[in-house]
Amino acid sequence: MAQNITIGTAPDSWGVWFADDRKQTPWQRFLDEVAEAGYKTIELGPYGYLPTDPSRLADELAARDLNVCAGTVFTAFHRGIDGSANAWEEAWEPARKVAELTAAMGGEHIVVIPAMWRDDVTGQALEPGILEAEGWDSLAKGHDRLGRILQEEFGLKQQFHSHADSHVCGQGDIEKFLEVTDPQFTTLCLDTGHAEYGGASSVDLIRRFPERIGYLHLKQINPDILATVREQGMTWAAANLAGVMCEPPSGLPDLNEVLQEVEKLGRPIFGIVEQDMYPVADFSVPLPIATRTRNYLHSCISRTHV
Repeated sequence: MAQNITIGTAPDSWGVWFADDRKQTPWQRFLDEVAEAGYKTIELGPYGYLPTDPSRLADELAARDLNVCAGTVFTAFHRGIDGSANAWEEAWEPARKVAELTAAMGGEHIVVIPAMWRDDVTGQALEPGILEAEGWDSLAKGHDRLGRILQEEFGLKQQFHSHADSHVCGQGDIEKFLEVTDPQFTTLCLDTGHAEYGGASSVDLIRRFPERIGYLHLKQINPDILATVREQGMTWAAANLAGVMCEPPSGLPDLNEVLQEVEKLGRPIFGIVEQDMYPVADFSVPLPIATRTRNYLHSCISRTHV
């Protein structure tokens, strides 16, 4: 039986959160080390980190035998996609650039991350942490519209990424999102780490909503640090600095169980490693972690075919 899961990685696993930051691994080193670690597939990461000229980027990827599976965009559709609070206009121009580059590189997906409801540095609430009916309506309409345009104009699939400190974080939030969005235009980037962070079960979501699982981000949470995060009400950035994301297989959820459930879907799917570790004080840290993680995940997939 053929393996359905393609394991890849992302700039995030090298401590990259921004287009340009001296605390981040230089992009050339990132690409070199991705290839050295044995990966073939990557996400683009923040727009502008990797070269945005398609010809140059294609040459850099080909020189390392790498390919692109997805780009990433950020949205805040719950704030309203019509009128004065036009979250659509704010999202579309950067999304268009990412979509053009992703399509040019032969990518198939756009990972879409919703805005957080509180300031990631100060922890100050920027808006209520729970959406009312109007917010859910705008959220659903915005993502369905984005998904439709990405399909029709670029041949790309929208993969919605639930996220810490956003309005779609916990199990109930994710289920509600799936209820109000059109499966034709919106499926999930199931991020196992963010799901665990929000108290959601990745395995349960796969079993109950198999047709809505379109893409994977593979990471784990340190449950002891997560308990401290919840007790102290830490922001996502503070939790990340505290080490809430840990190297597999030392945390939760059980990625072997997750991958076994995904294999049962019987269709191709990307499983992208995201080892959140911004900032990286020592640029030599990411490569051995990325290598060990790739080897571990491939061992999990191999076990499903024994």
